[in-house]
Amino acid sequence: MAITQQLVRIPATRLAACRQSVAALDELCSFTSTPDEDRLDLNWWPGALTRAWALAGVDARTLAVLRRGFDGDGEVNPAYREHPGTIWEHPVVALEASRVGEVAEALRAVPPTTVQAAVPSNAEEAEAALGGIAREAVGDLAGQLARQHAILRDFYGEAARRGLAVVLWWD
Repeated sequence: MAITQQLVRIPATRLAACRQSVAALDELCSFTSTPDEDRLDLNWWPGALTRAWALAGVDARTLAVLRRGFDGDGEVNPAYREHPGTIWEHPVVALEASRVGEVAEALRAVPPTTVQAAVPSNAEEAEAALGGIAREAVGDLAGQLARQHAILRDFYGEAARRGLAVVLWWD
């Protein structure tokens, strides 16, 4: 079973409930109570995107904010680690709505074309710079990374516009 990064946009009240209740957090992580448009499966792209942003020369402050978009600010409910089927090494983390706007702004500051241009065209150089996903990607890796950046930008932008928190985990 592949392990992929999942993101979901939720109201602050729902995040508070997940902080208090393992059952509420499990319901969220089970995709049974969140509309499809508020979920995002990033697959294995986070590592490659982070490396591509660094290759693109994104400044350290912006890069730290962008990474927060994958790492969150803190664990939602440590008791959930004991729940069956969770991945201990990758706890469920969240960004409060106030921090979501910072990530959205940082993503808007890096155009997808900048991400695309940063990807080496040589397959061996791309793999060395971006990791194993470069070897696994089928087709235009640079274009795929640019699309993933745009998808992530739009996801966070919508969360910021609606004043929602973002919960992240590896599944």
